[in-house]
Amino acid sequence: MKLARAIHFDESDLNVFHSPARTGEWCISGGFEFSNWGEGDLEGKARQAFANGWLGLETFGRVTFVAVTQIEQAEIDQITRNLAEHFVHLYGAPSVDAALDVARSEITHMNELCEEHAPNTLLTVARELSDTGVHEAYRIITPQETQLEALAVHGSLDD
Repeated sequence: MKLARAIHFDESDLNVFHSPARTGEWCISGGFEFSNWGEGDLEGKARQAFANGWLGLETFGRVTFVAVTQIEQAEIDQITRNLAEHFVHLYGAPSVDAALDVARSEITHMNELCEEHAPNTLLTVARELSDTGVHEAYRIITPQETQLEALAVHGSLDD
């Protein structure tokens, strides 16, 4: 299975989100957070989170870029439970057990988004409000496009 982890190229997320996600934490779209939002809610850092923030599943902070990678079933089970607990604590779900199906659905959606992409593929999300609710679009940046070798530091640990 595949999912995506938060990735930072610089420290801009620290400045644009109220609560930035931690580098390396598993992420999902998290668009559900904005389901009851209107134009009046879209100001400042909240607007940035709405416009292009992925949701981290440990800190529940936001991040601009995520990278596709493999995930083990034990990790899926843990982040699903974390998300269900988040639904109880922040959104008033009646119990973790009651929230597990919705949490699984969110994780499955992210897995489906990631599954067809090679490891290290970068993803961004763009949201906008429409008459029917929140609309999400995704941009895929392949590893070839990122030219990661230009950023890599080559050397040996034996030196």
